[in-house]
Amino acid sequence: MSTSQQVDPLIGRLVDGRYRVRARIARGGMATVYVATDLRLERRVALKVMHGHLSDDSVFQSRFIQEARSAARLSDPHVVNVFDQGQDGELAYLVMEYLPGITLRELLKEQRRLTVTQTITIMDAVLSGLAAAHRAGLIHRDVKPENVLLAEDGRIKIGDFGLARASSANTATGAQLLGTIAYLAPELVTRGTADARSDIYALGILLYELLAGEQPYKGEQPMQIAFQHATDSVPRPSVKNPGVPEQLDELVLWATEKDPDERPSDAQEMLERLREIERELGIAPLPTRSAAAFDTRMLPAEAPDAGATKVLPGVLPVTADLTEGIDDSVASEQPDNAARLRHRSAQRRRRGGLLLALVLLLAAAAGAIGWWFGSGPGSQVAVPEVSGTFADAKASLAEFELTAAEAPQSSLDVPAGQVIGTEPEAGARVDRGTEVTVVVSAGPAEVQVPSFAGVSLTDAHSRLDELRISYDDAENLMLYSDAPKDEVIGLEIVPADGGDRVGCFDEGCAAHEGDAADLIVSLGPLPDVTGMSRSDAESTLGDAQLQVTVNEEYSDTVAEGTVIRVEPRAEAGNWRPGDAITIVSSLGPQLFEVPNVVGMTRDEAVQALSNHFEVTGVVFPWNIAMNELTEVQSQSIAGGTWHAQGTTIDISIDLRD
Repeated sequence: MSTSQQVDPLIGRLVDGRYRVRARIARGGMATVYVATDLRLERRVALKVMHGHLSDDSVFQSRFIQEARSAARLSDPHVVNVFDQGQDGELAYLVMEYLPGITLRELLKEQRRLTVTQTITIMDAVLSGLAAAHRAGLIHRDVKPENVLLAEDGRIKIGDFGLARASSANTATGAQLLGTIAYLAPELVTRGTADARSDIYALGILLYELLAGEQPYKGEQPMQIAFQHATDSVPRPSVKNPGVPEQLDELVLWATEKDPDERPSDAQEMLERLREIERELGIAPLPTRSAAAFDTRMLPAEAPDAGATKVLPGVLPVTADLTEGIDDSVASEQPDNAARLRHRSAQRRRRGGLLLALVLLLAAAAGAIGWWFGSGPGSQVAVPEVSGTFADAKASLAEFELTAAEAPQSSLDVPAGQVIGTEPEAGARVDRGTEVTVVVSAGPAEVQVPSFAGVSLTDAHSRLDELRISYDDAENLMLYSDAPKDEVIGLEIVPADGGDRVGCFDEGCAAHEGDAADLIVSLGPLPDVTGMSRSDAESTLGDAQLQVTVNEEYSDTVAEGTVIRVEPRAEAGNWRPGDAITIVSSLGPQLFEVPNVVGMTRDEAVQALSNHFEVTGVVFPWNIAMNELTEVQSQSIAGGTWHAQGTTIDISIDLRD
């Protein structure tokens, strides 16, 4: 027993009067896992106990209980079973199926990367388990090698549904975003939302890691990796491991599409495609009986002599049973003397025929050799392989008594002035003195780029592909504009030879094959938030990837908490994702305190009130009486109260005593 286990106070404890803790087997951020004995059913179980400092946290307790309920709803051979959940004093615990074995992470540490057959075996099982979860309306949210268990008896199960949520409750902002960063889907980074397709993205990263032996994105800080998930595309695993079949390359790219709508909708759809690939490659998941079966080994579908029957250690070929008991004497019975004589006679006849055929063959060969070198192909020369400039090719052809004629041809791949090939091609036999056409590169062909005004991004791709002009959507400048979403609103050509950039949007321009295009693409109009509530406006502009600042001012016409306007952009031009934008929110009408004018003269009261309010009640005869004789007896709105500018206040006047 390790020192850590000796000092662990739970070792040996009887939890809830039923579970005897035997040893600690794992420790995570939320809980520690022990192997325990269920005294009631007399079986080994895994006991997951929440860390003590989290026991008083209702949020963590709720998440802990959610894990039990989520996993208990699933019934699939590839999902770790949850048997029980409870509270024993300060301990909150789960009781789960105990699976002696290793995790997929441990297997990867031993082998670095897996064979195609091993990968298919594991992915088939993991997808089966997740398909059951998705059918039940659950998403896992933490798919990674640490949560895939490889049991000693060959079972493969996915566990740790501690982050599982119903598919309808898909928000994962702030502290809820707890999935391991290396497997985090782009929408969790950019929008904080997740659904079954977020699990699919994590599975795509997992599949890449199994095949390539490493994760696709690396960085010193978690945010660097998260940024790559949001902006970069996952490469094909065959770049790192050339032995990966194209079908698995395509499955990785499909599962890790940036847009969730472009991925498989759930684990069942991805599983169906995986099983199609299994049939195409002729590979089936390994029927393993022990974790040792995951040791690297060659199967017929991967071996150099694919298809040959192999005898694996400890396994007899099927034919061993079928041939047992056959009498060897029957198979080895010898022919009689007459048969031997007939055999020898036939051999002598064949030998004589062969000698005659040999003589005739030698005579024919002598004639053929004479013809070959006299007037046949033997009198010709083979066109040599030429390279370099036309002058180099001409000199090489002259050595074989051949003449050269130059023929320019546009080429995107061969530098201008360099030889592309010859006509006839190298190796062809021609008569001496024959003129051989040397095809010389004229460099990339000039093309005419049309106007791209009003063209969608998809159509722009098609046009550029036809012109053999490259583009990189990751470099597109995305702007909010009056143009429809995904319409091209700007285009510049970047010459491959390093020349100046050329504006090529409205009227088109001349370019060359191999040049690159930088595109400006519309995100559609900026959302109009004027008249929205402040919170709705902040949410709307936040979804548009803008950094929102709120200013406030009084307004007599706009209700409190409603957006009055959006301040203009600090610099000229269109709004773009990442910009800082300022909205002005209404504080409602400004209020002023009503002064107490009772006891004042007429003119004093009017002067005190008329700064902010409308005054009535100064009527005949008090409007013509001497001010010193007047005194305000009452006012319609009490002093000390607060009212909006322009509120009407009526005063009552009488003679001063």
